[in-house]
Amino acid sequence: MPTDRTPHAEPTVADRGGEEDGPALELLVHGVGGATPQEMLRAHRTVRVTGDRTAAVYRRVEDVGAEERSREAGAPSAIPEAYCWSHLTSGNSARALWLLLLPFMVVNLAHWMRPAAAGRVGLVRAHGLLLRLLALSLTVLLVGAACEVALDLVAWQCAGSPRCAAERSWLAFMAPDASGNGGWWSQPGRRLLPAAVLPTVLTGLLWWLSRRTWSAYESQPPWHDPMKGTADQGPTAVVEDHERPVADGRPDLCLPGFWFGRRLVARLRAAHTAAGFLTVGAALTVAACRHDQGTAGAGGPAAFGVALQVMLAAAAVAVLATVCSRGRGESTPDRRPDDPLS
Repeated sequence: MPTDRTPHAEPTVADRGGEEDGPALELLVHGVGGATPQEMLRAHRTVRVTGDRTAAVYRRVEDVGAEERSREAGAPSAIPEAYCWSHLTSGNSARALWLLLLPFMVVNLAHWMRPAAAGRVGLVRAHGLLLRLLALSLTVLLVGAACEVALDLVAWQCAGSPRCAAERSWLAFMAPDASGNGGWWSQPGRRLLPAAVLPTVLTGLLWWLSRRTWSAYESQPPWHDPMKGTADQGPTAVVEDHERPVADGRPDLCLPGFWFGRRLVARLRAAHTAAGFLTVGAALTVAACRHDQGTAGAGGPAAFGVALQVMLAAAAVAVLATVCSRGRGESTPDRRPDDPLS
């Protein structure tokens, strides 16, 4: 699921239109063939700025702390960094399942490709909000498509037609006979229950994939502040939004909170998972409720169906509120404990 972050209230260096005088960041990324940091930086001695064995960013030893020396005579105008990601392509065949998250990756890229908006904090927040809502709609669309196939086409239409079900023996337990009678599963509402397994499993698969990426990457705290060379603050260090300092001239990739999205991404993961299950619940209840309302003597089931729809709508409002709430900034890692429901 998406790993979107909302920029903090204070404008970054790019948003201020380059008020801070500092060196530019030259990011070097190798191709699929792979390369070592020494080859990319053309230096014998390199140091890891951030990352781990799987993927990491490196600098030349002499470039560590170059931002602090940017005003000195002879300081470089650009600092090269090498991003080595060759180990990301190795692994078992389960990595192919990550293609399901490809649409969400595109939304994340759209977030980070936002042009600089000097002093327009409201516009920046609105941009992030719209992208988070777009990512949520992708989850609903994906699960809704599975519901359309499994619940509507298979269980409701094909299994409800004796002619269609006769050509598919695996639907025999849900199909009525020519006279309209059948087993316990032949009732329209009951046929939807076994068909709901497919979109439910799909939602669980999305949760599992997003949790793997979340635990492997977003949950890993920055091992040190690469530009300061000091250890990161402890887990109880909390900096509220209104207390966070503005960026001090360092590139966003060097900010200690850029890569650490444990709390925010956990919240978004929970919201997207809930949206997926709510989509399945809506597909189950809406059609069955309409069928009960058109059946004589079904006042009790119809009222129960309306109550279920009201609860689903309330849960959907809670999901939207979670997605629309602000995230954190990048200047400071957000180490506050996760909410119980995240």
